[in-house]
Amino acid sequence: MVLYNFKSIQVVPGSRDFVDVVLSKTQRKTPTEVHKQYHISRIRSFYMRKVKFTQQSYHDKLSQIIQDFPLLDDIHPFYADLVNVLYDKDHYKLALGQLNTARNLIDNIAKDYLRLLKYGDSLYRCKQLKRAALGRMCTLMLKQNSSLAYLEQVRQHLARLPSIDPNTRTLLMCGYPNVGKSSFMNKMTRANVDVQPYAFTTKSLFVGHTDYKYNIWQVIDTPGILDHPLEERNTIEMQSITALAHLHAAVLFLIDISERCGYTIKQQVDLFFSIKALFLNKPLIVVINKIDVRRPEDVPADDWALIQSLTDPAKGGVGGTQILPMSTLTEEGVSKVKDVACTTLLADRIEKKMASSKISKDLHRLRTAQPKPRDEKVRSVFIPESVANARLADPDTLNKNKVTLTPGQMEVLQEEQDDLEYQKGIIPIFDINLWKRKYLLKDDSWKFDIIPEIMDGRNISDFIDPDILERLDELEREEEALIEELRANGGDASDESDLDDENQELLDEIHARKSEIKMDRLLGKTGRPKLTRQHKGLDKDHMERTLTRMGVEEEELGDIMDDVADKSRDRSKSRRPSERSLSRHGRKRDRSESRGVSVEGRGLSLNRSQSRGSSKTPAPVDGEGYRDLPQKEEAVMLGKEGMRKRNKLGYKGEGDHHIPNLMPKHLFAGKRGAGKTGRR
Repeated sequence: MVLYNFKSIQVVPGSRDFVDVVLSKTQRKTPTEVHKQYHISRIRSFYMRKVKFTQQSYHDKLSQIIQDFPLLDDIHPFYADLVNVLYDKDHYKLALGQLNTARNLIDNIAKDYLRLLKYGDSLYRCKQLKRAALGRMCTLMLKQNSSLAYLEQVRQHLARLPSIDPNTRTLLMCGYPNVGKSSFMNKMTRANVDVQPYAFTTKSLFVGHTDYKYNIWQVIDTPGILDHPLEERNTIEMQSITALAHLHAAVLFLIDISERCGYTIKQQVDLFFSIKALFLNKPLIVVINKIDVRRPEDVPADDWALIQSLTDPAKGGVGGTQILPMSTLTEEGVSKVKDVACTTLLADRIEKKMASSKISKDLHRLRTAQPKPRDEKVRSVFIPESVANARLADPDTLNKNKVTLTPGQMEVLQEEQDDLEYQKGIIPIFDINLWKRKYLLKDDSWKFDIIPEIMDGRNISDFIDPDILERLDELEREEEALIEELRANGGDASDESDLDDENQELLDEIHARKSEIKMDRLLGKTGRPKLTRQHKGLDKDHMERTLTRMGVEEEELGDIMDDVADKSRDRSKSRRPSERSLSRHGRKRDRSESRGVSVEGRGLSLNRSQSRGSSKTPAPVDGEGYRDLPQKEEAVMLGKEGMRKRNKLGYKGEGDHHIPNLMPKHLFAGKRGAGKTGRR
């Protein structure tokens, strides 16, 4: 879609940067070591290579600049005139011409000095000739500083221009400043154009895109135009004039009937007649904006007659022009303006394409297939009775005559009403219900029953029992008979417990306490969960049952726990010998401080000592999270290596400040031999 990509133009360096780049490249890519004892032919070739390489570097870089910038004679007239308006066509051509001349002069300088170097008789003479050749080339390039700086400014501005396709479907808005062009642009497209209550907020062309009938349409917002002679218009206005003159688009001329833009209706009509020549052979629509402030019927008769004169060819207007009201604030008429503009442009493009000579070359390739009857049977159009009745039925007539329609007729009638509202511009909110059209059942209320097709991996029909209702009635009758029999024997249907009254009260109390605890937990009234018995200590009965299951006595259990404690202490000493030194810094843990077993009173309780052994925190390692300092240094070095490749991608661009190179590489780099020409 985009034919001109001005963002691909390479950066144009300044004259000094240009010279430094070329000389550095010459120093890096050519040999730098020569001696007077070499044969004279070797010395000549050494310096001739320097001169030719420098000339070729200048030639390639200048050619790249000249090729990147567009030639005004080869691009679309819209872009050619836009460049002329923004940058002055003469100045633009002069800058490119000076670079072209400099390229030819550099080629001639290299040719002349290569001819002289062929007859150099000493190393000194060859060196001076090389020095003079490179000096003249660099001096010539330093004189092109103004042209290079101008082209760099043009390149930056071209890169900021919107990508406009002159040949695609386009809607173009024009008119006085502050009449609502940018607001209409924001309503139609996803563009975000700045909207302010003062004139000339839009200072350049803005492009947005919208879709209509599955096609992408280009919408262009132009700066405001004032009604004065062409030679008095400034650069901002000339951009709009250029777009109107060269782009074949549907033109939307906006008029502010509220006159809040600062211009009267008569001034806006006069502007229309002054630029009427730009509307020829293009679809034109006059849009009356801000009808939320002033309705068209409130406009004075004289002003309304001026607006009507825009469509009257007898009064100087353009025939076939439509006048459409719109309000971008309330969005009234916005969709209609879009539909009419797109439809008008589409019909105009098709008409012009059919009238062109190119279409005759392709018509013979088109073939329209006509169906042939397969038999002589007549198949007439059949319309169901319900549909025919619904089409003929009028809602007012139906209500008056109290006619009752079937659900099918009501659905068809509702669909036709929705279509009529859509054609009038009222987009209804459709209730998408696929069930009402998918099922054809005996009763329409069955359509909305939710019946799954598969359940538990089997068809739902496998679960259907035709006798289920009869079996359910039989079970209910059997249950009622059992209850009656129980009551006849003097019992209660709900009395099924075997507990006496005392135990039943105790059970009810337990259930009530459980419910209370559960409710306290849910409401968060308790500070923390209640500790269970194993956290508080074991009672006597539970401990005796535990010892009985283990098959040991209380004294034997105490000896077992002592042995376990001694073994764990010996194991910890053998595993971490460094902890023996803790006795020098703090007291040693004794048996009473460890987890032990004590027999108290009638039972056995396992208690944790209240006082713990205090161990000194080891000193931090110098590595700050690493094993040692060498491991940290290695990790830092690996991190810098990983960042080096990403840092190399940060080339200097147009947004960076210029930092002069105080030590050019071609003056301070080391020497190299004649046998290697690659990068060092």
